[in-house]
Amino acid sequence: MRRIVVLTAVALCALVLVGCSSQADSSRQSVGSSAVAPAGPSKADTASGAASTVDSNRQVITTGTATITVDRPAAAADDAVRIVETAGGRVDGRIEKAPADGDSGSAQLTVRIPSAKLTATLGAIKKLGTVEDVSISKQDVTSHAQDLDARITALQASVSRLVDLMSKAATTADLITIESALSQRQADLESLESEKRSVDDQVDLSTITLNLGSKASAPAHTPDTFLSGLLTGWNAFVAFFAGLLVVFGVLLPWVILLGVVILVALLAVRRSRRRAARAAVASPGRTP
Repeated sequence: MRRIVVLTAVALCALVLVGCSSQADSSRQSVGSSAVAPAGPSKADTASGAASTVDSNRQVITTGTATITVDRPAAAADDAVRIVETAGGRVDGRIEKAPADGDSGSAQLTVRIPSAKLTATLGAIKKLGTVEDVSISKQDVTSHAQDLDARITALQASVSRLVDLMSKAATTADLITIESALSQRQADLESLESEKRSVDDQVDLSTITLNLGSKASAPAHTPDTFLSGLLTGWNAFVAFFAGLLVVFGVLLPWVILLGVVILVALLAVRRSRRRAARAAVASPGRTP
């Protein structure tokens, strides 16, 4: 009987232990699944979202230059103006040089392009000809813009307080003092607002100086292959003899004039010698 009782107790304890362990495992699984299921955004997603927010709040001024060689600079300038205006920009300056002596002329444009469309607009402009060089620079003015906003807000609040005090001024002296302070605050506020508008305009519209030139005014390229070197040498050879012909054409009238002068001088000398010879021959036959 004792053995039966002991074995029964041991079996009951084993069953209790198995049940507890299975219950603990199930509770761990439920806890784990509950911990995984409602998981929010990861750290990487949070960081990327914060970075995109920071980038969108940045204030950047973009400026640059672009030099393009085209067949007809004046017509290319008209096309560039059309491309810029279609993108929502404007032209702040335009200088053109008329064609002369085999040169097709040149044009220089100062264009303002919306910063959000700068890449696409420049890509369309580059298709007008052969791109020689492009230079783009950016200046982050976020801190300056935020400082201007804070100062403008503070001055607006100060102006409002002074206007309220002016309506409650009890004496003429107080009124004059408040008016003087108000005038100064308003002048400072207008100056800051003007500066802020200028910064916003430079941020919204990138400033690009576009130089459009012909092939005659294009910068010379250094030959980097045998074929390009041979072509450069041939062009130099042709240009040398073309230059000689030009010099010969310039000097030819002077050479002709000098030849005529020398011929006249020779004829005069020859005639004078003939006269001297005749005089020498005639002098011995004379009687005294």
